[in-house]
Amino acid sequence: MEKPLEGSVALVTGAGRGIGRSIALTLAAAGARVALAARSIAQLQAVQQEIIAAGGEAACFPTDIAQEAQVVRLVAATVEHFGQLDIVVNNAGVGFFVPLEHTSVEQWDYMMAVNARGPFLICREALPHLRRSTHPFIVNISSVVGLKGYANQAGYSASKHALLGMTKALAREVQAEGIRVHAICPGGVDTDLISQARPDLDRSDLMKPEEIAEIVLFLVTRRGNAVIDEVDVRRRSATPWG
Repeated sequence: MEKPLEGSVALVTGAGRGIGRSIALTLAAAGARVALAARSIAQLQAVQQEIIAAGGEAACFPTDIAQEAQVVRLVAATVEHFGQLDIVVNNAGVGFFVPLEHTSVEQWDYMMAVNARGPFLICREALPHLRRSTHPFIVNISSVVGLKGYANQAGYSASKHALLGMTKALAREVQAEGIRVHAICPGGVDTDLISQARPDLDRSDLMKPEEIAEIVLFLVTRRGNAVIDEVDVRRRSATPWG
């Protein structure tokens, strides 16, 4: 089997379940050694065992990306363990889905801390190491709510808009250095988070986490001159504007 990421090291946040788990498994299958980050060590170890059983290599780094010191430690530990860093996937995210007037300051701040500040911190710490890579990539998993608004998702939407804005600015800042920065904005994906946000949706109609992972793999294996800044992905039954 061809392994286009052989020799690369990828750091994936939110890797214990859902989209992050699928991304980690997909990158490992493509030959990358994977640093797995999330708050739950049990979930990380389960993903690690899946990767090892399939012949890959992974290491677990329990991390709360809302905490700056833990993010600094995560990136440093990844490079210390694997000796390099080539791919960063900022996938971890949280959401509280209530009307704006019922959103507490604590909820608002926590969504911003995890969904926007966490990726900022990881990018900041990773950039010196990515500059030493021959094929450096950053992929930030935003959301359709980073492009438009939905009722009862004001805080979540604001955090994903912030992530998308940061991604666009960072892409310009590091373009001349050969670091490619991408954003993926998925619509409905079959995860625990969407079951909280949109319990009205038929889960059989949703995209699967593996489909988002395939897009990540496509982005980080591109070697040509064409650069894809942003990928907007919707489920088949959704309208382009809905």
